[in-house]
Amino acid sequence: MAVPEAAQGITAVVVTYHPGDVSSLLAEFARQCDGVIVVDNGSAPAEVEALRGACDKTGSELVELGTNLGIAAAQNRGIELAKKRTAGSPKSSFVLLSDQDSMPAPDMVAKLLEAIEEDPAIAAVGPLPSEDREGADELVYVDRGWAPKRASKAELKLSRVNVAFLIASGCLIRLAALESVGKMREDLFIDHVDLEWGMRARRAGWRLVAVPEARLNHSLGDDVVRLPGRDQPVHVHSPIRNYYILRNTIALVRNNLFPGKWRIRYCYWAAKYAAFNAFAAGEGKKRRRMLRKAAADGFRGKLGPLAD
Repeated sequence: MAVPEAAQGITAVVVTYHPGDVSSLLAEFARQCDGVIVVDNGSAPAEVEALRGACDKTGSELVELGTNLGIAAAQNRGIELAKKRTAGSPKSSFVLLSDQDSMPAPDMVAKLLEAIEEDPAIAAVGPLPSEDREGADELVYVDRGWAPKRASKAELKLSRVNVAFLIASGCLIRLAALESVGKMREDLFIDHVDLEWGMRARRAGWRLVAVPEARLNHSLGDDVVRLPGRDQPVHVHSPIRNYYILRNTIALVRNNLFPGKWRIRYCYWAAKYAAFNAFAAGEGKKRRRMLRKAAADGFRGKLGPLAD
């Protein structure tokens, strides 16, 4: 499959975990990128067999971790392979991260590459992720001083938007920035991995930029609800995701990565998040148990995968 000259030097890293059919996703990245690496996080044997077939058809490389090591560990394994692929290349090299439930627009990678090559101080660029469903969210976050907030409609009409962090799926990262900033933090396991890396990148002096014209269809896999007086939808996660989100929020607030105002705002947000999920999201008993454990582990600094 021929790859456009402009896309050479870009390796897509797709992380899978109990995936459905990802053939179309892999084919699209194979068309837009120089190579595709699929890192599977311990899916069932039949799922891995189907995944292997999809990789064979698209010329993608499959890495089987055998167990669920978390999103950050899987990304790091893929990034290391991407570095080996591009070692010694005279061209700038990039890695593009993707979840299994995303689909890039046909010109997404080209638009991202154009943007990141405009300034060597840009560590990473990301598309405008959106969902094809009622209550869909557009996940571009701008630093508002007190915390990262969704970009306004006016900002999303700009060609470039400086952002607080980029969600991982669809994110095109300069390998030189990864060398400078470091790997994804594996002890967070899943949630806030992209937020934490973005904060480290900005602290090190790098820019993060969203490119609204680059589009990515992205499914969060959550239910959404509308609350009175609130424009943005509220995502209802599973109880185990409640655990990771609250635990990792507390852990990041405690390690002083966030600016002072962010720490105050995230404490307020964590309290609201816990209250809503404990009493208004269904499965209350299970959620409250997960939230209690999340708070205890977050304050103790006990990270990694949930032991139970």
